[in-house]
Amino acid sequence: MIRLIGAGTRPGGEGPVLATAWTLPNAVTLVRFLGVPLFVWFIVTNQYGPAVVTLVLIGSTDWVDGYLARRFNQVSSVGQWLDPVADRTALIIVAITFVVDGVAPAWLVWSIVIPDAILITNALILFGSRLRLRVSIVGKIRTALLLLGSPLLLLHRVPGYDDPLLLAVAHALLIAGCVGHLIAFYGYFTAAHRLHRAERAAGRPLTQPAAETAREG
Repeated sequence: MIRLIGAGTRPGGEGPVLATAWTLPNAVTLVRFLGVPLFVWFIVTNQYGPAVVTLVLIGSTDWVDGYLARRFNQVSSVGQWLDPVADRTALIIVAITFVVDGVAPAWLVWSIVIPDAILITNALILFGSRLRLRVSIVGKIRTALLLLGSPLLLLHRVPGYDDPLLLAVAHALLIAGCVGHLIAFYGYFTAAHRLHRAERAAGRPLTQPAAETAREG
């Protein structure tokens, strides 16, 4: 059976975190960044077929960069923050584009953007730029559901794929992904406050993982 979560992990765990930014996983993450404006351009020009393909490729890089980082011991300090930033940027821009174009209802944006804004604000208030949240299992499943449901929803706009069942499946995946997003939000929010209380009690910063920086794939 193919291992989807944590695929590529070597026996004995991950190797050292690299200081260099020049790694293959980071190059894949940059492809995800570059794919987002291309996706928006396809939507604006009503090229839904190419937009679906681009969205699938964007989603695939989220798994591929994590696999490469673990498989070849190329986890880097840059990748630890670049990967979640790329994920958040892609999810938010894709959701906004969907709503503006009428592909998805407004709740898709609000259920993603508002919790993320609260998390970022909360982390900055409690820890400044020092906090790094480690991805939870719920967070990984949430991302997978959103990245699977989004292209299916867009596929419904492609001529020949306007099947009501396809639309229903896409909405079900997105609803489940948004529910997972809210559950993950609660977990990250409470974990951040637990760590903050522990740091205050200890009188020094702790190195406990509480925020979302581990590669998700």
